[in-house]
Amino acid sequence: MSVPSPPEISPVSHIRIVLPAIVFGVLLSLAGCSENADQKPANAPAVKPEVSVMTLHPTSVAITALLPGRTAASLIAEVRPQVGGIVRKRNFQEGGSVREGDVLYEIDPATYQAAYDSAVAAVAKANGAVPSAQARVDRYRGLSRNDAVSQQDLDEALGTLAQANADVASAKAALETARINLDYTKIRAPIGGRVGASTVTVGALVTADQTTSLTTIRQIDPINVDVTQSSANLLKLRRAIEDGRLKTTGANVSVKLKLEDGSDYDRTGRIEFLDAAVEETTGSVTVRAEFPNPKQLLLPGVYVRAVIQEGIRQNSYLVPQRAVSRNTKGKATAKFVLPDGKIDERVLIVDRSIGNSWLVADGIKDGERVVVEGNQRVRAGQDVTTSDVIVNDATGELEQAAKETGGAVKSVDVSAAGPAAASASPAAKN
Repeated sequence: MSVPSPPEISPVSHIRIVLPAIVFGVLLSLAGCSENADQKPANAPAVKPEVSVMTLHPTSVAITALLPGRTAASLIAEVRPQVGGIVRKRNFQEGGSVREGDVLYEIDPATYQAAYDSAVAAVAKANGAVPSAQARVDRYRGLSRNDAVSQQDLDEALGTLAQANADVASAKAALETARINLDYTKIRAPIGGRVGASTVTVGALVTADQTTSLTTIRQIDPINVDVTQSSANLLKLRRAIEDGRLKTTGANVSVKLKLEDGSDYDRTGRIEFLDAAVEETTGSVTVRAEFPNPKQLLLPGVYVRAVIQEGIRQNSYLVPQRAVSRNTKGKATAKFVLPDGKIDERVLIVDRSIGNSWLVADGIKDGERVVVEGNQRVRAGQDVTTSDVIVNDATGELEQAAKETGGAVKSVDVSAAGPAAASASPAAKN
């Protein structure tokens, strides 16, 4: 009985069997090497994340309200004639400056000159009657001692003298009236300032005390600025002062101006008065400030923003905005590094926005370190390492921390309508 021979394996089939086995072995070897390479010692310490922190200290902040307003002339005079006649001359340049007492218009003085001359003659006539009346009285008095004239004659002489003196006084009064009317033919500037357009030309007929003014003079040095503040914010301010949270700067409250082009006016003004009533339609109160305007840069009617110093808030904390976020309830939160190096996340009571910082009313203690960079990479209770930085108030960018030095009180601009952008000078540690 013959044994069947094994099937013959071709060289190609041999390669097909061996090659996959070799590839599988190589892959297993590489996987083992990779697993060994990634394996770490079980007792290796975890790397602590690094965060940038800023040390906070209480500071005094000068709170200033940014209020809208418009400029207004400090004095306004509408020029009207006090006598009638034909305008013969105009002596000013429209839009130019005039001084108090300058002659603006000249009215034809002919009739008023004639009336003045007549009054002068009347005074002379009245004066001429006085000496004869006085002489008659003196003569009758001498005769009356000898009973040469009756008492009635003496009384009549005295009456004539009194009438003559009264006529003199009346004539002099008429002369003064004529002189005043003649002087009124020269219409003078009642105040100094900038004169507006003329409503009449040479040759026009004007009348005494007419309703239409000839021109208007506005005094703009100094110039007033009328701003409005809501009654609600004014009430809030007064309560803050009463509670001691805000310290006032006294009666002479300084005011700065921001012009229409965004630039700052180079002169400082003072509050003149606060209106005693609230405007019913707007619910606002008018505040008037006065500014020097020697270059007459400011003209009446210009829209401006007044920066009014409301007071100084002491023991305040300014936290960079980049360090503050909102939780799911919409409350402001920030992360702090505790003395033991752990992260503490807490809710802050934010008052308002100041430049690139928040003015925090509560939730911070002196010397605490707030996380300003890397706060998204850490969580509450986590150990971290820190590097000290400061935040530039103007740009909000990080800078390397330097040694603390004393500084001026922070000065900030805050919109009266609510939190708004503002600027702050270097802080002063209390």
